[in-house]
Amino acid sequence: MGLIQEFKNFAVKGNMVDIAIGVIIGAAFQSVVDVIVKKIMMPPLSLLTDGVRLANKKIVLKDAYIAVDGTAVEEIAIGYGELIEVLIDFFIIAIVVFIVVKLMNSLKRQSEDDQNPAVETPKNIQLLSRMETLLEEQNQLLRNQQKSKK
Repeated sequence: MGLIQEFKNFAVKGNMVDIAIGVIIGAAFQSVVDVIVKKIMMPPLSLLTDGVRLANKKIVLKDAYIAVDGTAVEEIAIGYGELIEVLIDFFIIAIVVFIVVKLMNSLKRQSEDDQNPAVETPKNIQLLSRMETLLEEQNQLLRNQQKSKK
């Protein structure tokens, strides 16, 4: 019974919905990043390598041949080019994700700045800010009263 209750609490608190939204956005973001990498970043890199496709680069350990009995034996090769291409993809994806996270953090900081007149401060932040100001004024008045009594 405890496991079912824990799962219910997990689902009701919104964690499950947050995870699902993260997975869905991540899948959509993957498509965007794939296009950026394959259609925008890789063509200029191909120009730099004079049209050589990195994925085709390999070290052949043993050539393909036809055996005496007529069966085809495939070549044995180390495909280092695909590794290089995947590493380039990874670094481009990492840079794009870093830029997106940096932008989101910047927007979040701006939205939480109560001094920024361009962004409307949420009501709860306005109330807390006003309460802080009132408490400071009250403390100052109390300090002044204590000084005047002495």
